[in-house]
Amino acid sequence: MSKNEEHYFCSGCGVQIQTSEPKKIGYAPASALTREHVVCKRCFRLTHYNEIQPSGISDQEFLDLIHTLSHKDALIVNIVDVVDLYGSWISSIKRLIGNNTLLLVANKIDLLPKSLNRNKLQHWLMREAGQQGLKPAGSTIISTVTGEGLDETISIIDEMRNGKDVYIVGSANVGKSSFINQLLKRHGGEKDPLITTSHFPGTTLNMIQIPLDQQQSLYDTPGIINRHQLSHYLSDKSLKLITPTKEIKPMVYQLNPGQTLFIGGLARLDFIKGEPTSFIVYVSNRLTIHRTKLEKADQLYQNHIGELLQPPTAEDEQAVFNLKSQTFKLKDGSVDIVFSGLGWITIKGAGVTVNAHAPKEVAISHRTSILA
Repeated sequence: MSKNEEHYFCSGCGVQIQTSEPKKIGYAPASALTREHVVCKRCFRLTHYNEIQPSGISDQEFLDLIHTLSHKDALIVNIVDVVDLYGSWISSIKRLIGNNTLLLVANKIDLLPKSLNRNKLQHWLMREAGQQGLKPAGSTIISTVTGEGLDETISIIDEMRNGKDVYIVGSANVGKSSFINQLLKRHGGEKDPLITTSHFPGTTLNMIQIPLDQQQSLYDTPGIINRHQLSHYLSDKSLKLITPTKEIKPMVYQLNPGQTLFIGGLARLDFIKGEPTSFIVYVSNRLTIHRTKLEKADQLYQNHIGELLQPPTAEDEQAVFNLKSQTFKLKDGSVDIVFSGLGWITIKGAGVTVNAHAPKEVAISHRTSILA
């Protein structure tokens, strides 16, 4: 790396720029160094062609970078995906924040039904945080698409930071960079560079520093990769299908025991025992739901996976073609069965037993219904 390159970092992902090896991380043509804001080839292709290239950075390098925050004296803003809360929790968040103040910010509220009570949702978020062993100093609900809650959240951050640096943390693809871009649009200069955003995980590769005043800064940090999320095993085509881009319209099915629901070919829920009840599916509306008899479900999957039941397709990792099963015995009504990175199915009925299926790497869990 030449001396001239040592002071250039990609304004989109934060990686150090190099001009000599086109196939390695941080590459940009030498002519790019003459521009006011330099972006690497990876960010350029992602922004203009929606094309993702491997980052070349390991999970451990991400974690080592993030875990330095416990030694800071700062405000930590943890952004989570309200549609995929379980999938977007950082398992090591308690160790990550150390003794710093924590603000919990739930993004993507625009994807949930407009009728959802915000106060009730905030109580639900704080309860879920408590189950993770967290005690946030506060929580807010936002949408970086519609702007809901953004000004309030920015004001809370300014008050809570008390003259300290601010670090924005979260798992990959929760909207950290989108949040910072909205902050820049509202309170930054017209020429401030925007951070690269996409629906692909792992876009930001290094900490990106944005001055708040003469001494303190705000930092966008790399998104931690949660390998139990389905998105990490899908092709670009399938990832676009499972990623909601507008309000999720719930699909209601009245099922009897002995019936099965397929979410494409990526997940399956078998109704084993209980009274006839409602199963409400909350996933991207671009996905197709198939209902069949339980006795025919295995054969349907074997004969039609990747065809009638898609995604997945031949472009996806082979791992997503092998489903595991997990049994849930639900004592109380209104419970969500959650498929990490895909969505959830709300079951309204007590004494229900179901078998949930998902690729073996993908986490399945249950919780008190977010919309109960």
